[in-house]
Amino acid sequence: MNREDFPMLSMDTIYFDNGATSLKPYSVIKKMEEYYTKYTSNIHRGDYDAAQRTNHEYDETRIVVKDFINAEDKDEIVFTKGSTESLNLVAFGFLKKVLKPGDEILVNKGEHASNLLPYLVLQKEIGIKVKYIPLSEDYEVTIENVLNSITEKTKVIAIAHISNVIGDVRPITEIGKICKERNIYYIVDESQAVGHTKVDASRDNISFLAFSGHKMLGPTGIGVLYGKKELLEKTDPLLYGGGMNQYFEEDGSYELKSVPTKFEGGTPPIAEVLGLKEAINYLNKVGIDNIHNHELELKKYLIQELEKIDNIILYNKNSNSGIVVFNIDKVFSQDTSIYLNHYKIAIRAGNHCAKMLKDEMNIRNTCRISLHLYNTKEEIDKLIEVLKRSEDIFKIVL
Repeated sequence: MNREDFPMLSMDTIYFDNGATSLKPYSVIKKMEEYYTKYTSNIHRGDYDAAQRTNHEYDETRIVVKDFINAEDKDEIVFTKGSTESLNLVAFGFLKKVLKPGDEILVNKGEHASNLLPYLVLQKEIGIKVKYIPLSEDYEVTIENVLNSITEKTKVIAIAHISNVIGDVRPITEIGKICKERNIYYIVDESQAVGHTKVDASRDNISFLAFSGHKMLGPTGIGVLYGKKELLEKTDPLLYGGGMNQYFEEDGSYELKSVPTKFEGGTPPIAEVLGLKEAINYLNKVGIDNIHNHELELKKYLIQELEKIDNIILYNKNSNSGIVVFNIDKVFSQDTSIYLNHYKIAIRAGNHCAKMLKDEMNIRNTCRISLHLYNTKEEIDKLIEVLKRSEDIFKIVL
């Protein structure tokens, strides 16, 4: 699907590491090049033609993102460096102000570090309690386990829409209804979902939502924090400096600008913001549903072929996303990755930044294949062919 739009595919590499970062289409690259070659300028600081164009392009991106995730107001869209910064802004700019000792944050052991580690820091700093929703036999989050984990002290549920390891699609809408009924703050990490399936902040009653541009065909160094406007207004910035203040005086008085500008101190990653807009335009043109269906068709075929290989251990064949986690029996995951790289097949090996998941799976490291719109059955056939010859793995790795 649309393979001719991705220049890196001309490098004769089979790229199965889309959960870590996605490839970039020509349109995104050209948009960033256009900014650097035709109207380089800072934003909201100049009165000349190039600056006015930059202002327009930058501000328009906020509207494009708003529509893409179905937010109610463009001012609910904050540009950050990525999901990690977005989730840290929520943790230390908002939760640290509103939570009290003994309050509980519900997470699960399948979460990425970015949506777990900040809460462990808060646990040490202000005495809240981080609690873990038990996972099912398939290592998935279920509504039943969510409900059984909630107590009168539960103030926050923080969860990824799609796990970056197991690839299970969490019941985001249903959890949102529960949070609304019980007045619980709802934080959703959309990093593995955005660009693969529909994201809807309003429908799902999400308090705060985070994602990174580089996982959805966009540039590195740009991400988004969505927050309900009334919550963002209560959130403190992490960065103070130019562009985010109304004034500051010798007597110590100062006033910050309104949301979202108060969170975007300094010169932002302007080219990356414009690249993000182009990535969203590209995804909309292809169609999120088309991408989702293509990935599920590929995953079904991949699982079917992997199951034919006797020494392959599959960990998530029932999950409903384009992520497949496996190991070769008695082979360290990184050795498998090095072996596949010999044949120019790129996958991810390790704990995938979900370092607590080992407690549930009883295994620390796995190999991850994560699919996207430009992957094909022919690439899967090549992978399967190589894995079938894995008895020779140590001749190559060593």
